[in-house]
Amino acid sequence: MEGSRDKGNHLFSHDDDGQPTSQTSENTNEHVSLISRPKVPIWRISLSLVLLFLNYFLAQYDKFILSYFQDDVISSLHLSSTSYGLLSGYATGIVYALLALPTAFVADYTSARVWVLTVAAIWWSLCAIFQGLSHNFWQILLARIGMGVGQAPVEALSVSLISDLMGKEYVFFGASILYVGVYIGEAVSGQIAVAFARTGTPWNTALIAIGIVGVVVALLVRVFVREPKRQISLVMANNLNLHGPAAASVPLPSRLVTARKDILSTFRYLARMRSFWLLVLSAAFRQLGGNVFGYYMPSYLSNLYPSEPSLLSRYGIIVGVVGSVAVLAGGLLTSLFWNRTKVLPLYLTAIGGMISSIFVLLMLFSRNVSGDNPGHGVKVLYGTMSIAYLTAELWLGAINSLIALLLPPRTKTFGLAVWSLVQVLIYSSGPEIVGLALRTTEPTNSAYIEKTRIALAVMIPIGYWVAGVGFLLALPLVKLDLAGRFVEGRLSWSGRKGFFLGGGCVLGALVVSLFTVSIYYKA
Repeated sequence: MEGSRDKGNHLFSHDDDGQPTSQTSENTNEHVSLISRPKVPIWRISLSLVLLFLNYFLAQYDKFILSYFQDDVISSLHLSSTSYGLLSGYATGIVYALLALPTAFVADYTSARVWVLTVAAIWWSLCAIFQGLSHNFWQILLARIGMGVGQAPVEALSVSLISDLMGKEYVFFGASILYVGVYIGEAVSGQIAVAFARTGTPWNTALIAIGIVGVVVALLVRVFVREPKRQISLVMANNLNLHGPAAASVPLPSRLVTARKDILSTFRYLARMRSFWLLVLSAAFRQLGGNVFGYYMPSYLSNLYPSEPSLLSRYGIIVGVVGSVAVLAGGLLTSLFWNRTKVLPLYLTAIGGMISSIFVLLMLFSRNVSGDNPGHGVKVLYGTMSIAYLTAELWLGAINSLIALLLPPRTKTFGLAVWSLVQVLIYSSGPEIVGLALRTTEPTNSAYIEKTRIALAVMIPIGYWVAGVGFLLALPLVKLDLAGRFVEGRLSWSGRKGFFLGGGCVLGALVVSLFTVSIYYKA
């Protein structure tokens, strides 16, 4: 163990404060150097953030179309509730999760994150167009699977690039700007849904338009976004042998062997982190609640208040404005209090989600609370929804930035892809489960509203509370990781290795089971 530590430390030199400074590996990833702090001009940072934001916003847009136009999609393509759940769940989730790993690794290993992001963006844009041209379930299913291929690396690549464009204390706010795309997408979708309903424009027109714009933005990303040098992570100097996968001093015989070593070393790094796996499971349950909310809440509220033609428009405005303010506030607060505490993102996510769940329930039962008065009920709805979003959406930019800064710099994109993979496989089960629960009820049936309400009232609060407890339990573990006090000694199959393998098998079995059952009921 001592010899291994010495080999790892030769990759970095240290300044007077004990912090690692820029050095280049003598072995793998020779072209990758680490710097203490980026020196990118503010105008280039701003331009890069705008283009990354636009690309991420467009990459998220297809799910908003499926959400806001759920009834139109189901009727025009002759889908069942199970089929819709399949489209919004594992249809893209499995592909998204699995392909995120190799594309992220290629981006890290070749230092070509911008190139990979450009190709991915062009691909998903073309698949968005094909979705708009679909005429039946199987056509749109294949188009969405193809879109999952292109969407897979977008988030990991974008966060990875942002984490190297600016100093660590500003990364949280920078990433929060990226995640504003989620809420702007909801706002724009709400306005489009209302406008399309008034003019009789079909839902697939929006997807075709988004695909065309996506190609243009992808080309702009390639032209104006530059590959930044990678900055050191947050982990302290006493664990520098874990910072990067290039720790061995023996020359490697081939690039394939080097690639294999990098992958295994990154997984060992994640396995030795005390907090990573609790954090990723907590984030997955938080995303599960949010995923179910996003896919089913707009159509549920439209059916609950059929006499409110402007409901979706106002829903979208609330999501866009309040959600954007919340996620930016979360990133800004983390940056402002950076010198005092590094774990503020965990408090924001945990406590915010728990408080939000109360107001989500009031949203779902707003008509009951108002004595079945639609006029009063919609006022209750808008008020509780605003508070729900303000408390729940503080987290995305802050928590994902923290993870990016904890990961080994040379393979942080790959590490972020692992982070996303586990989450996607878990939270994609949400729409699948709801779709199966609604499979025997027609959307036009009054019982459909009641069953949807029960499903949302159970899954969303459970997701938020499980996540909240998990993030709070992870607080001392994150502090240990920040101090570089990783798990030491040999990783055995009877210990952490076995636990992670068993967890992976359980997760895989869940995915296969839900996907198989959904296909069976579709058939």
